[in-house]
Amino acid sequence: MASTLRALRRRILTPDISETQLSKRGFHDKGPEARFLLETVGRNFLGGFARAAESQVPDDITAPLDAIEPQYRGFAYEGAAMAYALMDGLSLGSAQRTARFLAGEGDKHVYMAYVGVGWALARLPRVRWAKASAAANDPLLRWLVLDGYGFHQAYFQTARYVHDMHEETAFPWPADDTTGYAHHAIDQGVGRALWFVAGSSATLAANLIDRFPERRRQDLYSGAGLAATYAGGSDEAELRTFRDRAGEHRPWVAQASAFAAQARVRAGLVVPHTELATGVFCDMSPEEAATLTDKAIPEHPAGDTPTYETWRATIADVFLQRGGY
Repeated sequence: MASTLRALRRRILTPDISETQLSKRGFHDKGPEARFLLETVGRNFLGGFARAAESQVPDDITAPLDAIEPQYRGFAYEGAAMAYALMDGLSLGSAQRTARFLAGEGDKHVYMAYVGVGWALARLPRVRWAKASAAANDPLLRWLVLDGYGFHQAYFQTARYVHDMHEETAFPWPADDTTGYAHHAIDQGVGRALWFVAGSSATLAANLIDRFPERRRQDLYSGAGLAATYAGGSDEAELRTFRDRAGEHRPWVAQASAFAAQARVRAGLVVPHTELATGVFCDMSPEEAATLTDKAIPEHPAGDTPTYETWRATIADVFLQRGGY
């Protein structure tokens, strides 16, 4: 009976696989290779979600998720985190699934997991957000939840968040935030989604970003640079085009590329396109970019600026000082 109920829960909660198709979303189709990559990202995200939705405990999903090829494994863990946060948010009792997940194998994929929690917030009533996000409480990384929220909104509400350029200027999460930083973190997620909306076309991604007000482009270019590094889909010439189109925002593209490299290095998921992208954006190997990112973590908060933004700015400044940015 218990397994039947878990299977039913999986069926009810898991989005339809067609939602990951570029044609369904109305995203740009650059060609068969890019389409296959981006749609496989989506399929593995939903696969991780479905495994988690049907699992009895988080340890149950480790073996099947770790069998996924490295290029797509992180997305499966992201989907699993969304499912656990969604179930925690809907639970009427104790909500511990996400916490147990992050305390176990999910820790290696913590950046992707926090992003997955943001997807869950986008699917839940706001009165359930505190419960859904309770485990994503690291003061440095919690802004990744809003990055995930922004990605979800731009991916599923593309007309509003991309073409109409809607901006979340007053956001109610996190409840204790007084900095007003939320809309920046959300825009970083919107920027990541723009890479998918553009079908990994560097030129189209830059064209989409350049439609937005200048004050938003730093975050958007940064987000798209992260997606270009972590998800891939472009060759060296396209990556150089995107780097050049970023102009004054190039240090933030490099910063985000280093973030993506750190996420893949931490999880042991470095693949050739990660090396290509960090070479173009950072002039570093993924391991060098990951080390830079780790060393730049601030030891103390800097006034009213969120530590996460101080971290990002410190990394961007390193690239700015290196010249050529």
